[in-house]
Amino acid sequence: MGRNTRKRRTPLATKAIAASAALALGGGGLVWANFYASAHEDNDWSNRTKSTSAQVATIDCPDVGQEISEVPDQARGEVDGELATLDQQITEAYQRLATTRDAQARDGSYVQNAILGPLKDRRKVIIDRIQLEINRAGGSASEQLDNLSPCTGKPVEQPQTNDGGNGQNGDGQNGDGQDQGDGQNGDGQDNGDGQNGDGQDQGDGQNVGDNGNGAAGPVAADFVDITTVQPNVPPANGNGLKANGNSGSRGSFTTSCGVNENDLFNSDNLIVAPGVDNGAHHTHDYVGNQDNDAFSSDEDLANAETSCQNQGDKSTYYWPVLRLQDGTQEFDAGDLGGGAEGNVGQILKAQQAEIKFVGNKAGKVVAMPKFLRVITGDAKAFTNGDANANASLSCTGFEDRQLTDKYPICPEGSQLVRTANFQSCWDGQNIDSANHRDHVDFVQADGTCANGFVAIPQLQIRLVYDVPAPVIENGQLQSPFAVDGFPEQLHKPITDHNDFINVMDESLMNKVVKCINRGKNCQ
Repeated sequence: MGRNTRKRRTPLATKAIAASAALALGGGGLVWANFYASAHEDNDWSNRTKSTSAQVATIDCPDVGQEISEVPDQARGEVDGELATLDQQITEAYQRLATTRDAQARDGSYVQNAILGPLKDRRKVIIDRIQLEINRAGGSASEQLDNLSPCTGKPVEQPQTNDGGNGQNGDGQNGDGQDQGDGQNGDGQDNGDGQNGDGQDQGDGQNVGDNGNGAAGPVAADFVDITTVQPNVPPANGNGLKANGNSGSRGSFTTSCGVNENDLFNSDNLIVAPGVDNGAHHTHDYVGNQDNDAFSSDEDLANAETSCQNQGDKSTYYWPVLRLQDGTQEFDAGDLGGGAEGNVGQILKAQQAEIKFVGNKAGKVVAMPKFLRVITGDAKAFTNGDANANASLSCTGFEDRQLTDKYPICPEGSQLVRTANFQSCWDGQNIDSANHRDHVDFVQADGTCANGFVAIPQLQIRLVYDVPAPVIENGQLQSPFAVDGFPEQLHKPITDHNDFINVMDESLMNKVVKCINRGKNCQ
């Protein structure tokens, strides 16, 4: 497979991580050790608790970017760059955590003294810079950011005796009323704690369960047989919107942009980390705009080629790749964002990539502004919590059963489905915000937008994959699939997400709005 080959600057800090990672490569990727214990395969926990209580599975750091609400425009580039440096620091610290297990076993204070303590000091320096850059540009940086320097070790999860096995709590909905278009009511599923028994049986606590290729997860308890999950969303009807009488905007617009036949991959994130090489720390699939990397300007996007059949749609649609952890050496096996950060195995392209814009059940929609940026889901949900974890997974024939915190095992003849439904309320002014979320929002239970926001077409992306079912024997997982992610997120399904930049020309966007508001289904 190919990748985006634009020559990019690589910061010295990134090079240092790559060099360090190279020392730990083995079997196709970093030796990211899993120390989880399964809630399903081992009932003898009384003797195990003491031996696992001190084990640290990953590093949990406050997400500084999500806590910054106001950044003057002239400081945006500098602040985004510093936030990317914080991500690099976490990656480097997690790598040290994963490759020093012997030292940790000998010294109970090793993680705090050798990893978390120095990480706090380094984060404090960067956070101070962020505050200085905001204040220097005329803004007012919160002094509370200082409290975000410390990170903690996330320990092995202990089993829950009431674990039902499918990771869902109740009906799987959090009930905040977002119309998801495929029949979901809520901006995501209630994930319980999202981390219930999320590891495989480690036996005597030794380093096993790396799937044979050095990957930091997933593990056996991250998967569930979809046939055992209770339906948790009502079936969709017609154009995907729930029945709402004769009110609202009931049309749709479908754009066909392929499944990344051009092999456009990179580990950048133009929205979150513009100008930063490897800002995502995982590899993305791209459809639509063909000039999308960290250094693409709005002008670059507007002048680019597009994979969409309608050439007026130069929007960029991108998501983390799905991999089969089968030992395949992909093009990025030794690269940052790929194997050097625990994202290993065969990249699987979607068989179908359905991209649709739908309406609002409370009223008409207005046009999206050009270059509007929207992120749905949260790549750091395993450590951030599930507040923004609204991407979901299911199987064809079972799409009334949506999961956010488990990977589904589909029966023979059924395919894996990834669904992302985007925020459809806009503040009416900004194409982006400091934390890349505040300028858009989900609708309320009645379909209306809060805080003076206006309704825009809701983007829905449905990806369908042919994926071999993983094999689980005696609690051990073989050849699983997983979405790419930040290494410290352990490839948890709850971290799935999707990104969009609107680069439709004005005439096409007006067509989209007219189709939706007039109740037509267009493409």
